[in-house]
Amino acid sequence: MRRYRFGRIAAFFAVGYVMAVVVAGVLALVTGDPALLRAIVATGWDADTMTSAWWVEVLLVTGGVVQGWAYWQVLRGRPAGTPAANDRPVRLLRAALYLGVVSMLLPRLPIPYLWWSYLPADLLQVAVVCLFFVALAGVLPRPLRLVGLVAGLADTVMDVAVTFIIQFGTFDLLKVVSSSWLGDLVHLLWLVPVLAGQARDARWTRGTVRVGAATAALSLLSSGGHSFITFGGELDPSLVLFMLIGVLGVLAAAWQARSAHDLGAPAPEPAPPAPVRVAPAPARAWTWPWPWPFAAVAVALPLIPAAVNLADGMPAWIGPRGLLDELFHGYVSEPATLLWVALDLLVGIGAPAVLVLVAVVRRTRGLLRITTAALTLAAAAGVVTAITTPRDTDWLLIPEVVEQRLRWYPDGLFVPDAEGGFGFGISPLWYSAALAGSALLLFFLYAAPPPAARPRHQVVMAAPAVAVALCLLPAADQSRGPVTTAADCSPAQPWERAGESREPVPRTGPRAYLCAVRQHQALGFAATTPDQVVLAHGRRLCAAYTRADPAELARLRDVEGVNVRGLNWALAGICPAADADVRAEDAAEDREFAEFQAEERRKCAATPRHRPLIRPVKAVRLREPEWPEAGLELYDEYAAEGRSTTAGPVESGPGHVRVSTHSDFHVCVTLETYTRRPPVETKGWADVVEVGYLNRTGEMVFMDGLSGSVLPDLSLGGRKGHYRIRVHYAWFPWKDEGDGTQRLLIMAYPGPGDQVTTYRKPRQRR
Repeated sequence: MRRYRFGRIAAFFAVGYVMAVVVAGVLALVTGDPALLRAIVATGWDADTMTSAWWVEVLLVTGGVVQGWAYWQVLRGRPAGTPAANDRPVRLLRAALYLGVVSMLLPRLPIPYLWWSYLPADLLQVAVVCLFFVALAGVLPRPLRLVGLVAGLADTVMDVAVTFIIQFGTFDLLKVVSSSWLGDLVHLLWLVPVLAGQARDARWTRGTVRVGAATAALSLLSSGGHSFITFGGELDPSLVLFMLIGVLGVLAAAWQARSAHDLGAPAPEPAPPAPVRVAPAPARAWTWPWPWPFAAVAVALPLIPAAVNLADGMPAWIGPRGLLDELFHGYVSEPATLLWVALDLLVGIGAPAVLVLVAVVRRTRGLLRITTAALTLAAAAGVVTAITTPRDTDWLLIPEVVEQRLRWYPDGLFVPDAEGGFGFGISPLWYSAALAGSALLLFFLYAAPPPAARPRHQVVMAAPAVAVALCLLPAADQSRGPVTTAADCSPAQPWERAGESREPVPRTGPRAYLCAVRQHQALGFAATTPDQVVLAHGRRLCAAYTRADPAELARLRDVEGVNVRGLNWALAGICPAADADVRAEDAAEDREFAEFQAEERRKCAATPRHRPLIRPVKAVRLREPEWPEAGLELYDEYAAEGRSTTAGPVESGPGHVRVSTHSDFHVCVTLETYTRRPPVETKGWADVVEVGYLNRTGEMVFMDGLSGSVLPDLSLGGRKGHYRIRVHYAWFPWKDEGDGTQRLLIMAYPGPGDQVTTYRKPRQRR
């Protein structure tokens, strides 16, 4: 077994960290509080930032295990033994890499943030870039090393500029100096040549190169300049992806540490490798002596759907639709999005046929495996797209999103029709069938014969995979069937429909019962309980409700905790007896409310009519009583802010007049508009207050936003300008004092002045 200089210490720390992560994950799943797990694995991502869910915590535990492995890679040091004798640039590179690892891990510690704390790491990165340029001399061609040198220095300069701009500059300048897509691309232009040099240099192991490739992939899949907004604390998959990329960012430190460890490893014994000739993979015996017709079919299959699509003028394979395209255009970096669009167009014109042709001509094991895997992944991508593409999507609903998803495609390729839809060509399932057929032909033609004994690592990986699959498979005699969720029963908002109209929930029938149970959790079923189980339980309760046996109802209440008679509103959909009782109760409530409304109208009809002392231009006595919940308000939304004044039931300010009323009683309203100031009347009124109001719109309408009460217009024929508004308020008793109603007379006339005048106020307010 290979030993490392600090292997035991590193293993102790890594195992302890992983155990802490697993314990915190179990506590998060059991208690529902992920605070400890988030603090250990993903600092800053508390439950307020991202809602907790069991699968999110499982992903975090997995990410924590990867972090533990990365910490072990960092802390184990170089392999034990006499270190290799390196020249001065390599020794300096090794020291700079170790210091870079320290600078990467320091922000993970709970230390206060200082704006200049990243500057030493940026200066250290300059040394790493220059020393890699020197250390890879003789391994990489000079032009490629120069590209990496210029890109690495440019990337560091942009990071330093961003640090200063964030502290002292503006956001607009930040977008000019270092746009997100340019920063990602420049970083990859440095990292990829370095990884290519490490792969060709014997000083670095293949494991180091693989960790570096994973780091490059994370950089390519980073969020770039995309922003994430959540509403109402909902769980956003884009935020989960962004969090996981941050959790796995520790792989960059592991790559730098391994790069430094390998440079200090003992020099291996020089042994010139014997040239090995890679023989082409032979065809299977069942195809002999004519394997080429099958290979020709494998090459031709990807061309068939491409030819059909190109005949219709569509060179794209998937286009801007489906979950995968949404992921690339909305949640990852722009270089990755550009690569996805290029892949979409290449597959659309039949480029996989070229890859298959090269594979069947060269027939090397590695190339055949890569080709088969690529064809299989492309076929799966087509299936996922077909499944996740909604029907009748309204593409014109959010034009900004459409513009973002069409950004990298050729102009004029996707043009919306009159109904807001796009033509995408044939379904990606045809491509999936063709690509999967090519992959199967390659596999059956050139697959290596099975080994006599399976390697140990394959057995170790296969056993847990089979166990997990068996645990997730439901029992054959417990088929789940469909599950109606509470969201299925709620009417969709216009922005949630995506061109689809959701049928309203009927008053009766199984769906009405299921929606009543799901939305109100009436029977305590879990959200994943199949509909057939919920329906069977409801029919059993309906039978008990219909029999109305007191002993049976008492037993259900005592044993199962179910008040069957109190569930008539939920059982009404599937139980005729409960539905009859609900309808009778609704009818009784309707009669009671109608009588209540008639009584309120009789109260207003009995109130004294106002007899104006001078003739008003218009007078309106509302026949129906109003019932405002927050008073009546007249406002101008464009008015400037200012101080408000309250006098009796009236509050006034710039562009604002509010009349307070008691929310438990109706109001009988009379409105009058005059051309000149009417005489003051105080007899019969408890409060008489006059205020000023500047009418900018030509309308003066009192309203209550909560109850929806809207009074007729008080303006003088749409006249704008200053008005005086006089409010009269009084209580009108009915059969007894507590059963009366409110009277309100509002006068308006043109006049200057914003002063508040109180003509009458009661000695003691009600």
